[in-house]
Amino acid sequence: MAQKQTSGGDGGGGFFTSIAWGLYNFGSVVSKSVNGLLGYEGLEVINPEGGSGDAESEAQKGRWKEEDRDNYWKMMQKYIGSDVTSMVTLPVLIFEPMTMLQRMAELMEYSYLLDLADQCNDPHMRLVYVASWFISLYYAYQRAWKPFNPILGETYEMINHGGITFIAEQVSHHPPMSAAHAENDHFVYDITSKVKTKFLGNSVEVYPLGRTRLTLKRDGVVLDLVPPLTKINNLIFGRTWIDSPGEMVLTNLTTGDKVVLYFQPCGWFGAGRYEVDGYVYNGEEEPKILMTGKWNEFMSFQPCDLEGEPLPGTKLEEVWRVAGAPENDKFQYTHFGHKVNSFETAPSKLLESDSRLRPDRQALEKGDLSKAAAEKSSLEERQRAEKKMREAKGDEHKPRWFDLSTEISATPWGDLEVYNYNGKYAQHRAAIDGSDNVGGVDIGSTAFNPWQYQDLAAASE
Repeated sequence: MAQKQTSGGDGGGGFFTSIAWGLYNFGSVVSKSVNGLLGYEGLEVINPEGGSGDAESEAQKGRWKEEDRDNYWKMMQKYIGSDVTSMVTLPVLIFEPMTMLQRMAELMEYSYLLDLADQCNDPHMRLVYVASWFISLYYAYQRAWKPFNPILGETYEMINHGGITFIAEQVSHHPPMSAAHAENDHFVYDITSKVKTKFLGNSVEVYPLGRTRLTLKRDGVVLDLVPPLTKINNLIFGRTWIDSPGEMVLTNLTTGDKVVLYFQPCGWFGAGRYEVDGYVYNGEEEPKILMTGKWNEFMSFQPCDLEGEPLPGTKLEEVWRVAGAPENDKFQYTHFGHKVNSFETAPSKLLESDSRLRPDRQALEKGDLSKAAAEKSSLEERQRAEKKMREAKGDEHKPRWFDLSTEISATPWGDLEVYNYNGKYAQHRAAIDGSDNVGGVDIGSTAFNPWQYQDLAAASE
């Protein structure tokens, strides 16, 4: 059952956050240093499914070959305590054949919840639908594979799902930043995303610096999201797993209503893992609806009184449940994840900068790690060469579909420059759809091309 937040659910702290950080910092899960292995002293291994005696056996598990693991640790140990977002080149064996732009599009799987929210007359139930929609992404995000970092200028387009048009673009390389826009008849979704990390040795904390705006079209309601941080455990030793302990705050900027949901930290033998609970509050910070569930399974709701207790005569009702997923899928993709990664959801005349066309991603999808690593290195070298060229010529990279605004958004983990969708993609798509010669994408002959300078040699002259 959800706990009542006596502070009213302020996004900058509050009861839930205090509990989360208290348990998080003092060890809510069983952990044990890797002992007896020279050079690995002090690394913490966490088995989310076991007790204090299971950490040592857990340390021997994982996807790393011993030689790869040792080389990685030699490279990485000097970065402990640092933000490693763009410091190091990571081995392809920990990647999935998808980019971060495609990961952003995975949020669209349960977009029907936003359609329901837009059609809903109850302002508090509207927040139940939207909060459940944001929770739904965490099932896909539990995958312990790393997506490829997008190349500057890279894009991802998606159509043929819920009437949605989705466009994402990598708008900055240093610092890495992405922007996305999605829209159908019921909602407009805009996000500027920037990631900050802290490397801890056998784990990394990921701080989601981002500005999210969701507008429901019927009434023009504008909603803002502040998600919890995420911790990726057992990077080197043990089986990699992900947890997001802390507080998620969804605020109706129009009315002041809000949702505060607390993600339970994982305890011994998995106690509390995946559990989420909290309340929908009105503008006077009074609880109106309690919400509870598991972010990898379902979310439910029930009307409550001012003390946060269920109202007599009401019952807990399910609002969202995760769809069935393929069994024994190598990368733990959902059925929708496979759609995102295919040309099935691609529009006609796909942009040459689209993530699907990346040669490293395609090679990894086919299981060719050697080619994937070589292609990834080649793309990164070209990106560095373009950066040097821009600096030499005094040029600036200008995103195609998003414009840098003058707005600076404050987040719990730092300030963020905001990119706004400029509307040009809708014009581009309308022009193509209205053309007599639409055609399709021949992936065999279309090369990945996000580059600012099509010919580096000529640009240098």
